Amino acid sequence: MCGAVSYSASVAEPELGACHCSMCRRWSGGVYLGVAIKPDAIRFEGNDNIQVFKSSPWAERAFCKTCGSNLYYRVTAPGEHHGIYHIGAGTMDDQKGLTLSQQLFIDQKPSGYSFAETTTDLTQAQVEALFGGAAET
Repeated sequence: MCGAVSYSASVAEPELGACHCSMCRRWSGGVYLGVAIKPDAIRFEGNDNIQVFKSSPWAERAFCKTCGSNLYYRVTAPGEHHGIYHIGAGTMDDQKGLTLSQQLFIDQKPSGYSFAETTTDLTQAQVEALFGGAAET
């Protein structure tokens, strides 16, 4: 958000995963939407501004020290997923072509929302009008 950290990545599969676990919901303020990226397909700039913490026995999470923006969830456990980054879709400049393909911790999903539901859709202009121009992108 502040620009202290940036990354470039090559996305092999433009698929979104949604995580409904209580930790991801607390971390992201809602459902976490992430894109899996292999360790050799991502490069970070501003590494001195990245704070990493072990969030579970199998993973770590990172955020920007300057503004607090969430950056990634990374698998640290041995196995086929070791080292895989799950980059928040909202941090990506180009989100075109991303398709929701997987939901994790579906048994923990709050009953108040579902991606299959009909929703009220507000544009940026409508949200800004609703909140008196307070919304920032």
